[in-house]
Amino acid sequence: MDSRSQIPSVVNLRDETVVFPVPLLPSSVDFNPPEGNDEVHNPIDVNLEPLVVDAEGPDTVDEVVPLRRSQRIHRLAISNDYMGLTPYEKKKYVWKMLYIYMLGYDVDFGHMEAVSLISAPKYPEKQVGYIVTSCLLNENHDFLRLAINTVRNDIIGRNETFQCLALTMVGNIGGREFAESLAADVQKLLISSSYRPLVRKKAALCLLRLYRKNPDVVNIDGWSDQMAQLLDERDLGVLTSSVSLLVALVSNNHEAYWSCLPKCVRVLERLARNQDIPQEYTYYGIPSPWLQVKTMRALQYFPTIEDPNTRRSLFEVLQRILMGTDVVKNVNKNNAAHAVLFEALALVMHLDAEKEMMSQCVALLGKFISVREPNIRYLGLENMTRMLMVADVQDIIKRHQAQIITSLKDPDISIRRRALDLLYGMCDVSNAKDIVEELLQYLSTAEFAMREELSLKAAILGKSLPRLVLLIDKAGDFVSDDIWFRVVQFVTNNEDLQPYAAAKAREYLDKPAIHETMVKVSSYLLGEFSHLLARRPGSSPKEIFNIIHEKLPTVSTSTIPILLSTYAKILMHTQPPDPELQNQIWAIFNKYESCIDAEIQQRAVEYFALSRKGAALMDILAEMPKFPERQSALIKKAEDAEIDTAEQSAIKLRAQQQTSNALVVTDQCYANGPPPIVPAVGPLTLVKVPSMSGRAYCSGPALTQSNGTLTKVDSQPPSDLLGDLLGPLAIEGPPGAAVQSEHSAVTEVEGAKCSGCCSYCTSWRTDKFCSDSGVLYEDPYIQIGIKAEWQAQHGHLVLFLGNKNTSPLDSVQALILPPAHLKMELSLVPEIIPPRAQVQCPLEVLNLHPSRDVAVLDFSYKFGTNMVNVKLRLPAVLNKFLQPIPVSAEEFFPQWRSLSGPPLKLQEVVRGVRPLPLEEMANLFNSFRLMICPGLDPNPNNLVASATFYSESTRAMLCLIRIETDPADRTQLRMTVASGDPALTFELKEFIKEQLVSIPTAPRGPTTAPPAPPVVQPTSPAMALTDPGAMLAGIQFLVSLGWTVKWIVPLEIIAWKVLKSEEQYWHSFS
Repeated sequence: MDSRSQIPSVVNLRDETVVFPVPLLPSSVDFNPPEGNDEVHNPIDVNLEPLVVDAEGPDTVDEVVPLRRSQRIHRLAISNDYMGLTPYEKKKYVWKMLYIYMLGYDVDFGHMEAVSLISAPKYPEKQVGYIVTSCLLNENHDFLRLAINTVRNDIIGRNETFQCLALTMVGNIGGREFAESLAADVQKLLISSSYRPLVRKKAALCLLRLYRKNPDVVNIDGWSDQMAQLLDERDLGVLTSSVSLLVALVSNNHEAYWSCLPKCVRVLERLARNQDIPQEYTYYGIPSPWLQVKTMRALQYFPTIEDPNTRRSLFEVLQRILMGTDVVKNVNKNNAAHAVLFEALALVMHLDAEKEMMSQCVALLGKFISVREPNIRYLGLENMTRMLMVADVQDIIKRHQAQIITSLKDPDISIRRRALDLLYGMCDVSNAKDIVEELLQYLSTAEFAMREELSLKAAILGKSLPRLVLLIDKAGDFVSDDIWFRVVQFVTNNEDLQPYAAAKAREYLDKPAIHETMVKVSSYLLGEFSHLLARRPGSSPKEIFNIIHEKLPTVSTSTIPILLSTYAKILMHTQPPDPELQNQIWAIFNKYESCIDAEIQQRAVEYFALSRKGAALMDILAEMPKFPERQSALIKKAEDAEIDTAEQSAIKLRAQQQTSNALVVTDQCYANGPPPIVPAVGPLTLVKVPSMSGRAYCSGPALTQSNGTLTKVDSQPPSDLLGDLLGPLAIEGPPGAAVQSEHSAVTEVEGAKCSGCCSYCTSWRTDKFCSDSGVLYEDPYIQIGIKAEWQAQHGHLVLFLGNKNTSPLDSVQALILPPAHLKMELSLVPEIIPPRAQVQCPLEVLNLHPSRDVAVLDFSYKFGTNMVNVKLRLPAVLNKFLQPIPVSAEEFFPQWRSLSGPPLKLQEVVRGVRPLPLEEMANLFNSFRLMICPGLDPNPNNLVASATFYSESTRAMLCLIRIETDPADRTQLRMTVASGDPALTFELKEFIKEQLVSIPTAPRGPTTAPPAPPVVQPTSPAMALTDPGAMLAGIQFLVSLGWTVKWIVPLEIIAWKVLKSEEQYWHSFS
């Protein structure tokens, strides 16, 4: 046998071969031999018959094909006279390689021969070269570099057939080197009117592929005018390809293509009126449905349409689409018509059309969800769920609630899921009870694949304890820990429910068999609140212990720690101590002191030691405090389950530009003023707030507010890094834009001006002064949260650095820039944060002396090639070192009298304060850690507060504050601050003044004229003589108008007489 046949036949290069969606053997392939003296062949015979016959035999894979292939291809590959082969023979052997590849074998030979055919002068060989190269080589193959010049020559040449071949291959491969070398030539080819539409259409699709693969390489600067010209094309093929390119361009930057918006509307008008539409582009009577869908998709990337004529024309087209679509028997026509219709619905929602059109859309969807065709019902439910983003139509959607509930019983699980999503989204106060009851009833019959999602959403919507407990009882195996955490949080935060919850827990434990999750929640509730049942029969501590202890042998190791905690709590609540019960519980603790599980062993040892301390046990095992109002981990879990990881689409952008239902109030930068005042809600209350709205928040490259600093970044909706207190940490963030470059991400702490974001700046300050946990900073890749504890002059902070991305963050650095009055020590920060991971960095703070200066965290990290650096203000501020302390009149007035005059006692009239009711102002002072002391001031319009300030220099220093308000003018007040340290008095006075003045006010419209002076309301003589606030307001108004002293002096004398009755009470102690 020839030695050449001994070479191995197959080499695995599957990682280098990629199948591309091109026609491998199109009908236009020329099988005829070229001109010359070659042997005449049958038109369908390219010498593949032996391989086809072998493939049909019994030994194809094992023997015949590899042998034949190795023999023939090897002779071709190493033959000394290969260069002497005719073009037809070269083409024939390359076709054989493609056929072998089609059989599923890895072709690791002949690549150079396929690439060399691209440079052939004639069409048959060149066509084979392009097709086989597109199939066998991927974008990273080295051989493609050899063909770049040939491909470019074909693109810029005058042979349109060669141009089409080259554009097709480049569009299918789409490598970076192709984009760098050929993108400019493809752009010229597209905008040139001297080529046929076939060539320009291929050029548009080729450029689209190059831009999608390498958006940073393809230069599209100044392309808005060219795209606008392309939208005037009369050929629908070129127009459709151009609109596809436009969709990709505007998805990344719609600002540069505003000139294309009216052109897109004209395209829709042309299609809607069926003007100049060739027959080949009409599908079942619908003019080019693909072009209609693409055009409406492009319009959804623009936030709004300002021109009234363009907007009116577009709404006329959309109205015609809505009115002209109905369900017919022809499936193909239905598919095309509904594709256009649902894209029109999405565009109507995006543009916030009139309520009449919205109602018409809902009515049309209501018709769809009641038809027999399952696909149409699915689309109707899905689009009705999207319509929930429009607040005006939610009441109309509720009219179809019965039909939606009926869809929960549909045989198709996809329809049932969409119905569940729709019910979850449309639930509010008016229908929550009915929907939750339906979900609980459906829970017992739902299949296992839906029970977890169903129980999760029912728990979020269920606002009453009986429904939540019933949910745990019915869906035990599908109830996650987050759900029973929610029950605990709900009961802990509502004192009125605690006796009822304890009684229900006692009732469920009486059942002979209950789910382990019910054992967890019942044991926890009885441990915390069983003492509330002490007077009820059968609810003594010993009886409750016995009924809980009966469940101990049946539970897993994850539940035993909860039971041990319950035993310790029961022991604490047993007063006077019961020796028999005490010995029983101690015996259980002793039993588990040697448990192999570390958590159980630790609890048993610690509880046994604590229970022997007697009275100290009451302080250590006191009742759990109320949970802070924050976003529940259940809601995060429901959101994470619906995260769309697909390519960014207009639906996502629309969701960022619309007002949606949210379950938590988030801090954002509002473009049109401060956020609305939302009343305090419970942990289970649904609240409608603006979320991710381009109209409500600062978006784009404008300055945005993050922790009091100004950052030039795209607005991103923050999520709660710390999560629920008992829930898992959720650091999954929404998909966002790329990381900003270093020059745009570096922020300024001092001297920066916040335009349009002032209300948010102050809301950040107030929020961080009042709370000890929250999110300091967030971008698409990292979230920095903080949690703090304060004790006297010491502070313990923990920074939570969460990587939200699937790639690690490198070069992480954190530097604390403390002011002179703080001593701060940050633990070591790792240089790399792994993907989807969180690190905790403790920070110790020591207050040396009073000051209002703020510490700064200089944080930087590297993602890819981008370096991000931000400077964040830390909430280690003056009021954190205050301790509220109640002071009686016997303690207050001697101290107040001893601090006589500046610098120990400072007084100032503060103007520009937001008018607040006295009760709200008192709550505000409490949030500043200042204790309101009622009854010390005889005037009910005044406030008196006290606190102790801690620092290394002053140790514990008593601070006294008096606030005198004016009932006639709540925008001003007089404040007096006194303490034994002059620096503390001044700093505390300025701190309170900053907070009162910086409270966000209602948004005001732009005005060019200066504000008019306040108008003095007429008062009756009796009121003027008895109301000191009215008299002071009159005096200050006269001063503001420039009255001289000689006119004011008589008024001051009168004012003094009026105020004497109030002031003499305080002046007697000065």
